[in-house]
Amino acid sequence: MTTNANPQFEIRGVNHLALVCKDVRRTVEFYRDVLGMPLVKFLDLPNGGFHFFFDIGKGDKIAFFWFPVAPDAQPGIAAPVALPGKGSFLTAHGSMNHIAFDIPVEKFDAYRARLEEKGIEVSILNHDHSPSAVSATVTDEVYVRSMYFFDPDGALLEFAAWTRDLDEDYERGVTERTLARLGIPQAA
Repeated sequence: MTTNANPQFEIRGVNHLALVCKDVRRTVEFYRDVLGMPLVKFLDLPNGGFHFFFDIGKGDKIAFFWFPVAPDAQPGIAAPVALPGKGSFLTAHGSMNHIAFDIPVEKFDAYRARLEEKGIEVSILNHDHSPSAVSATVTDEVYVRSMYFFDPDGALLEFAAWTRDLDEDYERGVTERTLARLGIPQAA
């Protein structure tokens, strides 16, 4: 995978993503016990709520807020209603559609089996450069394999496994053609 240097800001990765959960215990049990992410920080909030963090690797975190009074979830607006490949996964502008965790490609099938053994429904999409952009089978054209599943609050999660590096010239060509098609000027 190519890495592009940011000439504006030295962004070193994701510090954390923050979501809102309905049940602290259920969230801890899912992320810590099912997905194996260590719980590394737990803060009390002045409003009686909590803010807590799990380590997702490489120094990155996923965090959750629990508020004593929070609106109900709104699937189809703030989160997808279906797994990709099994129905609409459209969400509203400004929403977070899903979180993709990077996994090793050689562990993809084992991780799928492990999630299914834990009773978690998954869907699989193999992304390629075909007109449909996905393939039911793994071919030489597949560049990333994706396994999608929901957390207890309906947040869409993905285990994504790069199957090969993308060719830098190909990436640049696709980006340039897409930007031109949309009338977006190239970066200075």
